[in-house]
Amino acid sequence: MYPPIKPYESGFFKGANSENHQLYYEVSGNKHGDPVVFLHGGPGGGTDPKDREFFNPDKYKIVLFDQRGAGKSTPSAELENNTTWDLVKDIEVLRQKLDVTKWHVFGGSWGSTLSLVYAQTHPDRVKSLVLRELRFFYQDGASHLFPEQWEEYLAPIPGSERHDMIKAYHGRLNSSDANIRLAAAKAWAKWEMATSRLTVSADAIAQAEKDDFANAFARIENHYFVNEGFMRDGQLLEKQEIDKIRHIPTIVVQGRYDVVCPVCRYLCDYCMGMKRAWPEITLHIIPDAGHSSREPGIEKKLVEAADIMASKGL
Repeated sequence: MYPPIKPYESGFFKGANSENHQLYYEVSGNKHGDPVVFLHGGPGGGTDPKDREFFNPDKYKIVLFDQRGAGKSTPSAELENNTTWDLVKDIEVLRQKLDVTKWHVFGGSWGSTLSLVYAQTHPDRVKSLVLRELRFFYQDGASHLFPEQWEEYLAPIPGSERHDMIKAYHGRLNSSDANIRLAAAKAWAKWEMATSRLTVSADAIAQAEKDDFANAFARIENHYFVNEGFMRDGQLLEKQEIDKIRHIPTIVVQGRYDVVCPVCRYLCDYCMGMKRAWPEITLHIIPDAGHSSREPGIEKKLVEAADIMASKGL
């Protein structure tokens, strides 16, 4: 990772076709550098100052922003007018605001999905893609690997509703009772924070206990999952969609022991499916890593990927 840096520009911009959503953005690195936009995970996770450190600040003009309802964006945890396609439009609003013609797109977890959707919608605006990776995680599968954490995730949900955990949580995360909403949000967020790395991170668990973070992260993520990402099944890997971006240099990084987007499922359904549909991509499986971008092996490979894209002179 590169040393910590401060943004030289930050503020808010109005979401596309919205009077309500105000989105936080920041710019750091080289004012005249190669522009890159970082798309955070979740949905609802927000950005972190450490996200700037994936990029060489001498080479890159580094753009971070918090998606609708996430991080510093307002209103926090807002679900109205919050879809994949709204976010794609927001990225374009920000690109135009910053007077960027084309940029590199760097996304992790949900951010990788959003990166693909954006690139397939606006392929002429993308120089390169660096990507890092449900039912397995939120319904069955990871529960066998983390049984004690799974019990905490189950706790807010009555036995009669546990056949569809995403739907059951959706009801509680949208309850009129603020206490029910917050309890469900913390349980949802803690489950992901507890299982995102090879070894549990105390800092990540502490983050899940913060009211504002848990509420935004859980409500928005669940909202997208209930609505299946606001996309048709398999859309991203359809030939006509891949053909739109086949020319774009792309590196994919995946942790071998990722149980959030697991290698056994993700490789079959996405990574290898993507590799078959789009053989031009470069795919790296990190042997000693889980899901989090903060895993040392994933951090190292993502920095290398960003360096490679900067060196191409795209």
